[in-house]
Amino acid sequence: MEATRPGSAAAERSGVKLSGESAPLSLAAASIRLRGKPGRPRNGTVVDPPSASVASANAPRLLDIRAAAEYLSVSTWTIRDLEAAGELQRVRLPLPGHREVRRLLFDRLDLDRLVERSK
Repeated sequence: MEATRPGSAAAERSGVKLSGESAPLSLAAASIRLRGKPGRPRNGTVVDPPSASVASANAPRLLDIRAAAEYLSVSTWTIRDLEAAGELQRVRLPLPGHREVRRLLFDRLDLDRLVERSK
């Protein structure tokens, strides 16, 4: 018969529980724990992600094409098509010498209005 030392493979197979060990996490609890920050968990607490209202209060007003696509959950090509069709207006920032910023920027409020019109 094999002796079961704490921490040995035989102890794990036999189901011997060491002092200080916690029960295995359920799949849902493990999923929630893995969504947090990487690293060792502190005091067994789970940190909730920031709420949407806090995130939107700190979010920039102008979004580039990638951020606008992510905001609406569509592809960047859909944003380009909406802009080309006149459904979505881009923000044109002037530069000296009668030039403008070439980057496609969209106002978050215009994106919200587009969603409201599409309901």
